[in-house]
Amino acid sequence: MWFRFFMFVCDLLVPVLMIVCGRMMWKHCPGKINGIVGYRTARSMKNIDTWKFANMYCGQLWWRIGWILLAVSAAAQVPFFRDSENVIGNVGGVLCTIQCAAMIVPVILTERALRRNFTDDGARRKRQSGRK
Repeated sequence: MWFRFFMFVCDLLVPVLMIVCGRMMWKHCPGKINGIVGYRTARSMKNIDTWKFANMYCGQLWWRIGWILLAVSAAAQVPFFRDSENVIGNVGGVLCTIQCAAMIVPVILTERALRRNFTDDGARRKRQSGRK
């Protein structure tokens, strides 16, 4: 019984951390560019504008994906609650793999958004007003 509870809690750690860290990045972006806290890539650390944009964008994605993962992870474990410890361990391993993959997706999307909105030297791209 303890193993089941332990696996349930462990499999919800990643989504909960994504929700909390995403909210912090989104709403409380670090004021200064640093190498310790925040969304840290070469493109995001070009200047304060790219830094704030990347933290806000990635934070929102992590927050949204975290809630989805939390619901999916909790629901995915319920059908296996009465199964053996081996089955519960395998389900937990699969969930953890999916969660880790889901943590990488916002990084790819944020880098794309940075490329779309900023030049290589960190200057904001001008919007074209009369697109056809």
